[in-house]
Parts: sequence; structure tokens; C-alpha cells
Amino acid sequence: MAMRSPLAAYFDPLKMEAGCDEAGRGCLAGPVVAAAVILPPDFNHPMLHDSKQLTEHQRDILRPIIEAEALAWGVSFISVEEIDSINILQASFLGMHRAVEALALKPELLLIDGNRFKPFPGIPHECIIKGDGKFRSIAAASILAKTHRDERMAYLHKSSPQYDWNKNKGYPTKAHREAILQYGITIHHRRSFRQLPGVEQGTLFS
Repeated sequence: MAMRSPLAAYFDPLKMEAGCDEAGRGCLAGPVVAAAVILPPDFNHPMLHDSKQLTEHQRDILRPIIEAEALAWGVSFISVEEIDSINILQASFLGMHRAVEALALKPELLLIDGNRFKPFPGIPHECIIKGDGKFRSIAAASILAKTHRDERMAYLHKSSPQYDWNKNKGYPTKAHREAILQYGITIHHRRSFRQLPGVEQGTLFS
């Protein structure tokens, strides 16, 4: 008997569902990336799980499988400028809206990872805390959001290698924070984030 994902296949078996998730919300640098995925009702992969529970290698294996077998998928990037303009929570909502808009099919229900969401016009939604560890479509969205964002941060690393974005992906690791104190910030850092090292001392901004 083939092994199956431990996650639920759907929330409502009578509706076409799109799972939605984002990656990079807690980072000091780089975009927020959101994804929306509509999976076939019978989609099954034993490795499928919340992206945080998988290794980078496992996520890289699953990404092309999801993109090939999904009925539809969409990924969106919310820039640092947009994050600084509207705040990170609203940027996350905007990212998921844009990912839904990018879908080739219109879902009948959105499954949102988390406890808050800005309603998408014309499509009802369900907010599910830790949904990426409960439903396959949300897990698939978490994997696409994470892998697409990691790919972007690896690209940005080439022009700013001192920050080790190929390793920390822009998250506030000790090494990343120390690099900011030493080299300052780049155009890829989120200036509105008060946890940036040096902000409280006024050393990074004029």
C-alpha cells in the first residue's frame, strides 16, 4: 500500500479549494513571497508537509512535483518598498491576494494559514492556525512560497555576499545582525522594521 501524506486532502469536499501561505514575514531583508495552490482532490505525496518540517532538499524535490501536478498555482513577490509602505501584515495579505489572482482557475474557497486575513472579493475563506501542518493545499503553498523566496535570496546574495543571505535567507540571525552593524543596510533591507540592529541607536538612518 502506498504511503500517504498525513495531511487532510480538503476542508470542504464540495468546493474547489486553494491553499494560501506566505514566507519571509519575519525577515529583515528581502520580499515577502506568497503562494496559492489548487491541488487535485486525489493528490498525494508521502513527503508533503509544512515546509518548516522539511529539509531544503525535500522542499526542492516537492516544488516541481507540486507545480506540475497542481490544477493551478500562483506565486507573488511583495517588495521591500511595499512592505515599508503598508506594514508587514498588510503586505502578507496583499501577497496572498496577488497569488490568488495569478491562479488559472478561480477557487470556491480559500484556506488561509494563520488566524487573520483580508477577505478576497467574491471568494469565501477559512483561517486555519498552523494550517500548513493540517491541509495538503496549504502545505503545498508553504513549499512554493518558501522555495521561491529562498531562490530570490540566493540571487540577492550574489550582490551582497557579506550578509550571507544564501544561508540565513534574510532572517535576523546573529551573523546577519552583526553584518548590518558592520556594513549598514542595503536597498533590500526593510527600513520600517525596528528590530534592525542600530535603529534604536540611530546609527543606520539619517
